[in-house]
Amino acid sequence: MIVCLCHRVSDRDIRRSVESGVRNFDLLQDETRVASACACCLDCAREVFDEALMKAGCAGRCGGACATSCGKTCAGAAAAVLVPVQAVAADALRA
Repeated sequence: MIVCLCHRVSDRDIRRSVESGVRNFDLLQDETRVASACACCLDCAREVFDEALMKAGCAGRCGGACATSCGKTCAGAAAAVLVPVQAVAADALRA
């Protein structure tokens, strides 16, 4: 499916970019020009990009880097934050 009509970028183009190592939406925009003209496709492009990242196995192995590149926290990064918080809460209850 064509995601960006202005620059004729498809969902396959976005997935291919992720498969070739693109892990930052801004870099994806630089390489494909997706969502860089009218930006009507920004939400759809972001959704396809995020899904491709998760499928590529980014979640958990990025150390939270995806949170800085896309503004969202992947499941792996969220889990890494929750464990220390739970430990601190448990210690507080014991005290």
